[in-house]
Formats: sequence, structure tokens, C-alpha cells
Amino acid sequence: MGINTQAFVFPYIYIYCLCFSVTYSMDQHKTTAGALQTPMTGPINNPAALAQALLHNPGATQALNNNPTAAGNHGVTHKPHLNNPGVGQQLISYPGVGQQHINNPGVGQQLISYPGVGQQHISNPGVGQLMGVPGSGQGSINKPSTAQALMRSPSDSRALIRGDRGSMLSMSDDNVMMNQILTTHAPDGREFDVRPLLYLVEDILNRATQHVDFLVKGTLDQVELEERAQAANHIAMLEALTYTIDRIACELSYKALGGCDAHATTTAIFNLLSSYTWDAKLVISLSAFALNYGEFWLLAQIYSTNQLAKSMAVLRQLPSLLEHTAPLKPRFDALNSLIRTMMDVTRCVVQFRELPLKYISPDAPALATAMTHIPTAVYWTIRSMVACATQISSLTSAGHEFGISTTESWELSTLAHKLRNIYEHLKQQLNYCYKHIEERMDIEIYQMLLAIFDPNVLHIDNMKALKALIYDKDDKLPLLDGATKRQVSLDVLRRKNVLLLISSLEFSNDELAILEQIYNESRIHATRLESQYEVVWIPIVDHSIIPLPEEMQTKFENLQSTMPWYSVQDPLVIKKPVIRFIKEVWHFRTKPILVVLDPQGKVVSPNAIHMMWIWGSTAFPFTSLREEALWREETWRLDLLVDGIDPTVLTWVKEEKYIFLYGGDDIEWIRRFVNSARGVASASRIPLEMVYVGKSNKREQVKKVTGIINAEKLSNAWQDQAMVWFFWSRLESMLFSKIQLGRGDDQDPMLQQIKKLLSYGREGGWAVLSRGSNIAVNGHSSTVLPALGGYDEWKINVAEKGFDGAFKDYHDKLHDAAHPCCRFEFPNTIRIPENMRCPECPRLMEKYTAFLCCHDEQGIPGSLF
Repeated sequence: MGINTQAFVFPYIYIYCLCFSVTYSMDQHKTTAGALQTPMTGPINNPAALAQALLHNPGATQALNNNPTAAGNHGVTHKPHLNNPGVGQQLISYPGVGQQHINNPGVGQQLISYPGVGQQHISNPGVGQLMGVPGSGQGSINKPSTAQALMRSPSDSRALIRGDRGSMLSMSDDNVMMNQILTTHAPDGREFDVRPLLYLVEDILNRATQHVDFLVKGTLDQVELEERAQAANHIAMLEALTYTIDRIACELSYKALGGCDAHATTTAIFNLLSSYTWDAKLVISLSAFALNYGEFWLLAQIYSTNQLAKSMAVLRQLPSLLEHTAPLKPRFDALNSLIRTMMDVTRCVVQFRELPLKYISPDAPALATAMTHIPTAVYWTIRSMVACATQISSLTSAGHEFGISTTESWELSTLAHKLRNIYEHLKQQLNYCYKHIEERMDIEIYQMLLAIFDPNVLHIDNMKALKALIYDKDDKLPLLDGATKRQVSLDVLRRKNVLLLISSLEFSNDELAILEQIYNESRIHATRLESQYEVVWIPIVDHSIIPLPEEMQTKFENLQSTMPWYSVQDPLVIKKPVIRFIKEVWHFRTKPILVVLDPQGKVVSPNAIHMMWIWGSTAFPFTSLREEALWREETWRLDLLVDGIDPTVLTWVKEEKYIFLYGGDDIEWIRRFVNSARGVASASRIPLEMVYVGKSNKREQVKKVTGIINAEKLSNAWQDQAMVWFFWSRLESMLFSKIQLGRGDDQDPMLQQIKKLLSYGREGGWAVLSRGSNIAVNGHSSTVLPALGGYDEWKINVAEKGFDGAFKDYHDKLHDAAHPCCRFEFPNTIRIPENMRCPECPRLMEKYTAFLCCHDEQGIPGSLF
């Protein structure tokens, strides 16, 4: 259990305040007694006004000293206080007071440890009762001063605190109270950054509020001091505020001893801070409180090992208090809870002050609402500081017996509850403000991206574009070099061709393996052509989940570790408006895309992933111009479909064999088709090879069919499911490459064949017949098998037209009569075309919203359908 530091600090504070009073009086030596008597006559019958006048003009002490009756003081008690704040001199000069101390030597020791009582009386509106002045002080006539309470017993001191509780927590008219506070607010226009001071205060109070457990358990976690608070340009600001902070620290300490009304003390502090803004009032006051509280705990922490600290602790009666730390823990827990809430409110008010007015105007609903509540929040926070100071002074003056009472903890808890409600309301409004600002900033960033990537805008190099996309500050290295595993800056990409690999974290190993192969081959091309290019992986994650779940973070790190190219060091570096831009302008969904930027940052291909799947490193440098050139050289041929997938098929192509590529998931149809094809080939005496390549979905069913084909030795079949996936991915890439280049359906026969095969791959079975590289038939199961079955009708044409020509003519007649339906399903993983023509007829296809289940947990990795 820990103790509140202020117990230790008060003897020191007394000496400090005494010096402060003398110094301030010397500073005011030009003020004459006569000049001071006039202003004192106004508030003479109003203790609150008298205290306020004295607070603003400490030199008035001298006036009261020279004219005690001006304050209505006909007795002896106050003059010694005014002549000399030191208690010792009071005891010598005024036997009346001294007798009290002689009768209670323990009290004398306490009084020696604290500031002069006279100062307390001057600053305390409740002093009217002591001066014999009617008015507000009469309400407290039966409430003894702190000195009187200490002359009696700890129980009297507890009664004093309980007597203050009613005025602290039961203000009947908050509006009147706040109007009084608002009249003290007269900022003079000075602006300064309170954040460095707040860093220091947070460090002090964070450490101090942990000291209870430190003293009970003997452990304390160390927290590093904010280095920003030590910056040279902040030192001058701290020096300028030192006087004000010290003065408020004294106000808190000696008024807490005097049993002053909490509202009056709070008002006095507001008067001292009238020229400051609301956030500055709060931070300066919290700094003063932290000064006292921090000194208290510093002494408590080292008194057992440092002789100087030990002597000071004895002077303040700390050893007896420290011996009862465990019973006092509930009190200190309540105290620390209130202090943490005070810190929360202070941070919140400062954050409102720091809001960028460029993105939120003062009349924005959330900000306007908060501004009306901030004065109340500042008032109750400073009022809570006064309550904390009173509690601590009570502990040090009355001993541990005072701390055992649960009613005092209740007082602190009540204040903490009230302040917590204020904080929660302010925090809610602050969150609304942040959301408003974020939306405005996101719009600005999005518009900036549109301007930067405008195809008509020229840049000197690619750095402006890359910084806008990835990271625009210089405070950290945003990229990880996949080769060296070191963090690097964006400068490594300056004036190079950059391929932005954009994907979710659902990246399959098959995709990575093929991309890495293409990447390595392309680097050889780049070296040969003396061209520089780099790949950068930009992962897209959901920003609504921050921080990233451990599972997602692990997946990201695992993917990143396997990539040989550059990658973004932290996925959260990519801002939300950048993700919006990537989705809306570059049409990213969940499938990987590869956006290519030239050395000036201009987009030369909105998505080069398709040409990579189709042509591999041959597509280097992966621009749209290169893509168009490659398509101009292409024809509808078998080696285009299987290039780089199955070397065996390519060998058959070179040997000019007849080849059936076929697929589907109906094993009965497959048995009939294979047997019929072998029979026709045998009858025609042609070399026929067949290979099963599955279909574009139903992966598990395809694996079962492959097993049956192998067991029954029906034909060749691709054993590796990655080969099946890549076949369909390449075919899908052909479709989307054509769409991306804006090829019209009715002007591109090759596109019609691609669409047919993709459609057949969705429903039923299919087969492609070629002789060598030349594709003769691309047919659906409903026409291919009947065409084989009609061999007797078309075999007479084989001698004239060849096997493939005779089969094609007969198949086309059946196809024209059957016209199987065509179906395409575009999930949200890709960009959906505005319209599409049927590959079987010239009509525009109808667009539907489809629901699909393939009954396959894994699906086909990378499938676009």
C-alpha cells in the first residue's frame, strides 16, 4: 500500500511558500500602505471579495499589517500572521496564540511544518468568521480553522473535512457557480503548446500513482520519461510558467491546511489563471498539483535509504504514516483513481485544443457541444485537485487514523464518478470530431491521388506518386527489402519501373511460386535490356480491425518472409483513402492485381497480372502497349492454352498428334467420351492422345474424378491440382486481359472461343480437339459425344478433309442445332464488365445476381470464378 506523497512534501512546501511570500512582498515594495487601504475598504464586509483582493495583490498583507482594524480585526490573532508568516514568530509575539500551542505541543510541531496561517486566512473567503466579519463567513462560524482543529484531536480534523464535503458536492445551483467561473475567464491571446508540460505531468503522476503498490509489494515498473518534454524549445516555456505553477502549488497546499471552502479555493485558482486558455488553466493547475504530489512520493520512496530524506520524513511525521500503508490502501486507491480521471480529462481538453481547424470548424456540432462543456470539465478537475490536496494534508496532519475512515474514500469516489461522467461525454464528442476530421482528410487525400495519377499530369520522377500511395513522411523506413530483410526508404525505387503487387492476405502458395519464377526471369530480361524495375507488395487489410489480430499479423509476416521483392513494412501504413482509390480507380477486389508505374510514376498498366499469367516473363516490361503487341501475335492454338503447364502436351504438339483436352465432373460421361474417342481414333488409324484437365470449380470433385481415371487407366490426367488451377487462371486472365484492353466481342473471334471454354468449364463436360497446335473443335459435352457417336456419318469425309476437318464439320451442324446455354458468374473478387455478348450467338447476355456454392472448403486457389 502506498502513501500519498503530499504528506511528505508539506514541510518543504511550507518553507517554499514562506520564501515565496517574502519574495513577493519585496517585489511589491513600491506599493504604499495608504494606497492599499482604499481598495480594502470595499470588500471589508465581504470575506470572499477580501480574499480575492488579497490574492491578486499579496502586497495588501503589508497594508493589513499596518492597519489591522481595516480588516475588522480588533484582536490579536491576525496581526502576527500578517507581520510574519512564520509560525514561530507568532508564538513569540502573541502569548494568546502561543498558549494554545503550549497546551498542545503536538500541534506546534505540525504548524512549524506548514505555511503561515496568516496567508491562509488572507486567501480564504471563509476567514470572515476569524476576522469577525459578517457575510459568507458566517455560514462557517461553527467550523474551526485548521489550526484549531489541529489543537484538538484527529477526530476534530475529520469533522472538518466532513464539514467541507457538503459544500464540495452539493452545490445547489451549478449555473450560478459556473457563471462565477466564467467571469474569471479573460484570455489575453497568448498561445503556447501545453503538450510538453503535460508530458512531464503525466510522467510524474503515472509514477506517483504506482507508489502505493511499490511501498506494499516492493515493486515498481519503470516508465521512461517522454523525451519530447526535454526539447530545448520547451525549456523557455517552462521557465515562463514556473512562477504561476509555484504560486498555485502553494495555494493548493496551504489552503488545504486551512480548511478552506473548496469552491472558494478553486475560484481563487481561476482568478490566478484568468489570462490563460481553458486547456492551459488545466495543465498549469495539474502541474502545480503534480509538483506537490510528486515531491510527496519522492520522499516516501527514498526516506529509508537517504538520511536527509529520513530527517525530513520525521519532521513531517511520515514514519508513523508509512508503518500503516496497508490499511491506508483503500484511501490511496480512491485518491489515485481520481487523479487518473483528472489526467484523462486534462488530456481530452488538450486534444480538443489541438484539433486542426483546417478540417473542422468551431460550429461543427460535436466541437460546439464540447466547447460548452469544457469550462465545467476544467472547473471540476481543478476542484478535484483541491479535494486531493485536502485529503493528503489531512493524512499528514491527522495521521493514519484519519485514513482508515471509509467516508473520506467515498468523498473521493464521488468526485471521481462525477468527473468520469464528464470525461466520457467529452471523449464521445472528441471521437465524433476525430471521425469528422478523418472523413475530411480522407476526401482530401483521395482527391490528391486522383490529381497525382491523372494521365495528363507529368512528374519529374515517381517519388510523389509512391509517397502518396505508401508513406509520405520521413520519420521511418516504410519498406522491407525481401533480399536482405532490412528496412529501407522509398528512395530505392526512385526513377525505376515499379510493379505494385496489390493483394489481400489470402495469397496462395501456387500464386507466389509462379510470381517468383516470373520475377526472377524478368530480372534477367531487365538486365539484358538495361532497364531497372522493382516489385513492391502492398497488402490490403481491414482498417476497422486495429490493431491487427495476432492470427492476421502472423499471416502477413509469413507471406512477407517468402517474398524476394520489396514489401510494405506495416500493412496499416496504407491509409484508408489509398485503399479506396485502389478499389475504385484500379478496381481491386480481393484477387491480386499488378499495377505498373513508369519511372515518372505514370500508370502504364492498370493490371499486368493477366499478361504475367499468360506470357510470363515474355511480357516484360509489363505495359499495356506490350500487352497489345503480344495479342496481335497470338492465334487460337493449343500451346497458348497449356504453355508452361504440361511439357508432355507440348511434346505431342510438336509431334503433330491429335489431342483431346477434356474436363467435367460427371464420371459416367467421361467413361463414354473416352471409350468413344478411342474407338473412333482406332477406326480412323490416327495417333490420339487425351488428357483430363478438370474444371474451373469443384476442386474436391475433380480430385475424385482424377483418381478414378488413374485407377481405370482411362487417359492421362493432371495429377497436380496446381496445374489445373493455373490452366483455368490463365484462361480467365485471357478473358480479362481482352476486356481490360477494350476489345469488342463481335470483332475478336479468339475472345469468343475463350468465353465458350470458360462457360463450358462451369457446366457439364467439354472437350477441345487439336491436331498439333491447331484447335479444330471447342465443344460442350452435349455436342462432342454425339458427334463422336455419329462417326459412321462423317467418316467418308476423313480422306478428303482429314480427321479433324470431318469431325469439325459434323460437330458444327450439331452445335448449330443444340446451342448449349452459356453462363458466367462474376463474384466480387473481380471487376464485373458492364455487358457481355454470348459466345454462342450475337445477343447481349442477361445480367443476374447469382448465389453459388461449390461444396468445397478450399475452392480453387486464385480462381476468378
